[in-house]
Amino acid sequence: MSTDLNGATWFKSSRSSSNGQCVEVAFVDEQVAVRDSKDPAGAVLVFSKQTWSAFVAGIGADDFLRS
Repeated sequence: MSTDLNGATWFKSSRSSSNGQCVEVAFVDEQVAVRDSKDPAGAVLVFSKQTWSAFVAGIGADDFLRS
């Protein structure tokens, strides 16, 4: 199943720096699309809203920190 990203509104974090090392997200239907801000015509990863929410919660809980 493919997601139609035509007309998607892409957002970059307000915490992103100006060095171009950022990702952008778009909320489309029940999915979240993620792309590299340096290559907007490149590959896009698409996740369910549930998966995205779990990822964001994991970031908040420091689940991805290396020891």
